[in-house]
Amino acid sequence: MKLGRNELCHCGSGKKYKRCCMNSVSKPHTPVFDDAESMLAMNPHLTIDELDAALKHKAEHRNNQPHPDFCGVTPAQMSNWLHAPFDELQWVTINTPENLCPSPVMRYLTLIIEEAMINEGAFKATSKGNLPAKLVKQASELLPEFAVKQYESDISISQFSGSNEDKFNALHYTRILAEIAGIIYRRSGRYHVKKSAQKQYQAHGVHAFFKPMLEAAVSKYNWGYFDSFEQNVDLPTVWLFMLWRIQKHKSVEILIEEVMVAFPDLLQAFSSDDYFSPERHLSMSIESRFIDRFLQFWGFVIIDPKCYLNGEPIDRTVELQPLLKQTFQFAINN
Repeated sequence: MKLGRNELCHCGSGKKYKRCCMNSVSKPHTPVFDDAESMLAMNPHLTIDELDAALKHKAEHRNNQPHPDFCGVTPAQMSNWLHAPFDELQWVTINTPENLCPSPVMRYLTLIIEEAMINEGAFKATSKGNLPAKLVKQASELLPEFAVKQYESDISISQFSGSNEDKFNALHYTRILAEIAGIIYRRSGRYHVKKSAQKQYQAHGVHAFFKPMLEAAVSKYNWGYFDSFEQNVDLPTVWLFMLWRIQKHKSVEILIEEVMVAFPDLLQAFSSDDYFSPERHLSMSIESRFIDRFLQFWGFVIIDPKCYLNGEPIDRTVELQPLLKQTFQFAINN
């Protein structure tokens, strides 16, 4: 069967051919070989071109059937979610909410831009290249306005406040995203807001940067930046699937199980050690990188701190925030 390297694989995995059966041609029981054997057994006089056309038709049919491992999403739909550019994603509409005040990321970005705007487009960074203490203090004072405040009993270890940028993860994350998105840059010891960004801000406010910042977060940012996990698991690739599922059932444990079933290859990024299995490593990565940081930093969900009963963690659910549904509307009913 003549498939291009970047075409959707015939086996229904949702992956591109080059990352799937193209590397497994020596295995005799891949779906395409089974299909070919069946067709030739029924009609041994098929030409190569006729067989190729029939196999492509069968592959297209298979890739448009709901797949139980993907919670009913078809491989064709999943392929789009895994590989399409941010502005070409299908079966989901991504909007810019009217009210961005509940989003820590967007509130912190507003502070950064405003500080520059009142200082002719730039302000001085610290000697380490961080945001100035004045701005850090202003950002810390916003915590009582966010939904996450109900779980922030110890401000000294909060992700949403700190004495400097190094100790203030959500603010540091925002500054990094703003640089990746091309909104700000540092030069000669000062942070500058690009002139084009200044014009956008004057015309549309911080709303102009919601989608560019979101795209930077899911497409360009290193999700492992804040943690000490040595393994490089590719969670950003499956961010939309995880977002769709957590919006459906709110359960952290169910989400982790669904990811393991849908994308078992993710477990290969981890090896067993003296403390944790690959499954536990993946679970911790999803909780810390996707839920605790991405979803909470953006104001999409809040989740209570992890609790234990008799030494075992208690199943956790997230509390969906209005901003999540205002931003993402999925056109899939499963």
